[in-house]
Amino acid sequence: MAHLAYQPLLPAGNKYLQQKWDKASYDLHRGKKIVLLNLNTVFLFIIYAICIKLEEEWTMKIQRENNMLMEKISHIMRTTGEIDNKNYYDSKSLGKEKRQLELLRITKENQMILSRLSQCRSHYNLRSWHEDWLKTLKVMDSIARYPRGRTNEQKVKNISSFFRSSSINLISTTCNFCTLNDLLNCII
Repeated sequence: MAHLAYQPLLPAGNKYLQQKWDKASYDLHRGKKIVLLNLNTVFLFIIYAICIKLEEEWTMKIQRENNMLMEKISHIMRTTGEIDNKNYYDSKSLGKEKRQLELLRITKENQMILSRLSQCRSHYNLRSWHEDWLKTLKVMDSIARYPRGRTNEQKVKNISSFFRSSSINLISTTCNFCTLNDLLNCII
């Protein structure tokens, strides 16, 4: 009995003829000869021999690599363990001499510039700058609407007497443009 959703292999006008052709095709398919080789029983000794041979080759390869590694380790233990692939050659360059001469010229110029800079002395007079600043403070005090106070004037007198008596200038470069309080804090 045919299945309801049966799809024929070859389209035909007669259902009976179509089913007959399909059944013949199926019987032909089922009747094809199949070669059954049971490898487990017939050729087992050959497969076993091949496996043993492959395993021996594999162990021999591992043994050979182990021997090579042992030889390298024993060589390192016998010697100091230096590198054996040193390259004894000079790098060749077409412009090597020219670069060396240029480097010598630049180093000489740098040394000359350094010697000139080290021999140079500052021509700024910090003492005169400080005296000008004190005069400016006095002018600011005279112009100010309210007096600045006696404590600041006493500190200014102490500082000016310190600079007159000492032979060194102790004003740092950070006090170039600062107020009187900042100046006093830098010195005191």
